[in-house]
Amino acid sequence: MESEGETRRLLLQEEVDDARALLLATGLTPGARALDAGCGPGGISRTMARIVGASGSVVGVDMSEVRLAEAVQRCAGLPQARFMKGDIRRTGLPDASFDYCWSQYVLEYLSDRDAALAELIRVTRPGGRVVVSEIDGQGLNNWPLPEGLEEGARCFERGLASQGFDLFVGRKLFQSFRQAGLRDVRVHVTPQYVIAGTADDRFLADWETRFAALAPVVTPAFGSEAAYGEFCQAYLRMLRDPDTLKYSVLVVTEGVRA
Repeated sequence: MESEGETRRLLLQEEVDDARALLLATGLTPGARALDAGCGPGGISRTMARIVGASGSVVGVDMSEVRLAEAVQRCAGLPQARFMKGDIRRTGLPDASFDYCWSQYVLEYLSDRDAALAELIRVTRPGGRVVVSEIDGQGLNNWPLPEGLEEGARCFERGLASQGFDLFVGRKLFQSFRQAGLRDVRVHVTPQYVIAGTADDRFLADWETRFAALAPVVTPAFGSEAAYGEFCQAYLRMLRDPDTLKYSVLVVTEGVRA
């Protein structure tokens, strides 16, 4: 998903998530050597670079050349930030080369997320921090649900799961971190969004972009383009409903490499 609309969606999402507060709360400090694994268009990399300052460094890794080009442009004037193409499961970076490793909205896409976590641990120095920020049930916490929308939401979830995407990855990371040998594992659960009543235009546009981008993946679970289109329109009507509560949480899991 490399459209201009998707770039805007990712950057807006980073703003909503208040990345700076999360980074500081989980131990990113001035002078640190930091990794942004799956950096996308570089919004969080820029925030990280500003926190670590000139005495620190940030390496952003992403598989998309389009996203990397955007990240380079976004971090112009911050020489402590550099970017490289790579798979976060196999970065090729040296062992124990970072004080702080961050990844957000990446493991949800990976069926082999344990491999990605193992790589983050490998490149983190002993005593350094591994931090993963992920969704949990995004788009599924709404009440009341119009008739038929619950079944459509299940189809949407099945379509994503068939491609290895896990809408509930956030809740699973505490166990994954402990089983991987990280110590002092902590979990922070914060609102990603809370909308009591009608969603604003920006939020609606975010979901319209998401539905369009995911159409090739989830349409088969609905059986037809028409059925998927009906679900999307019903969901957007629900977002506009002044009597509906919509919310989602972000699960941030941190641990220290032994």
